[in-house]
Amino acid sequence: MLNIIVCIKQVPMVSELPWNSKTGTLKRELAQGMMDPASRRALEAALQIKEKQAAHICAITMGPALAEEILHQAKALGADEGVLLTDRQMAGADTFLTSHILAKCIQKECKTFDLILCGAQTSDSETAQVGPQLAEELKIPAIGYVNCVEVKENIIEVQRHVDDFFEILNMDLPGLITIDLSAYKPRYLALGGVETAFEKPDIKTVSAGELGFDKDFSALKDSPTRIIDVFSPTTQKENRVLKGAVKKVVDQLFDDYGKVISSAMGKDLKTHEHDEA
Repeated sequence: MLNIIVCIKQVPMVSELPWNSKTGTLKRELAQGMMDPASRRALEAALQIKEKQAAHICAITMGPALAEEILHQAKALGADEGVLLTDRQMAGADTFLTSHILAKCIQKECKTFDLILCGAQTSDSETAQVGPQLAEELKIPAIGYVNCVEVKENIIEVQRHVDDFFEILNMDLPGLITIDLSAYKPRYLALGGVETAFEKPDIKTVSAGELGFDKDFSALKDSPTRIIDVFSPTTQKENRVLKGAVKKVVDQLFDDYGKVISSAMGKDLKTHEHDEA
């Protein structure tokens, strides 16, 4: 049986939330949480593997107690068990410490894993760092931005599109891959899945102490990353009104902006030729 770990994350449902200027972290309590879209795709990839062969899926998340919701959702979709890493000592971890904590949890709770799946990047930070850093912590190979996975005995074959190249890669197991946001459209959560998930609703909760961290450990203080400033980018727009007959306006539009339009569309655009009477 293939043992699969899917690392999932709860993120705010809205993209713009107030920041805590002192800690440099989002005030997540001000918005309802949901499973990160990239995590949903990583979970979907695991579920499709499970449909083809015997597999056990363990979903792991780190966050506040409310993050347990997405583990129940993962079980309702088809995951076999859920592990919640929650402790005030782990709050505010940057990607470096998040990866370190996840690795310690996996080494303690899921020692016999074969494959770890992560979303390529989360919607609330988009660093794309946790997956590769987790592989480094566990000293296993990793491939990022995968859009198709096939398991073949003790290796996996993956496909991805990177820098205008289509790649097919093989990787020995155990290993880690991150799933591209464009791949593996998530399935609909059926009511029957919810009923099945809550027949055995237990989610295992793991604290910092259980992972071997002492009482002085603080992810917020011990994280090497420091956020200096947070701001929303502004876009400067210039409006221009073209007046006159339609034919004249179209010709002027292509004369002035034809190169810009062609570049955006990725093809050459030519105005119609003028027919002389």
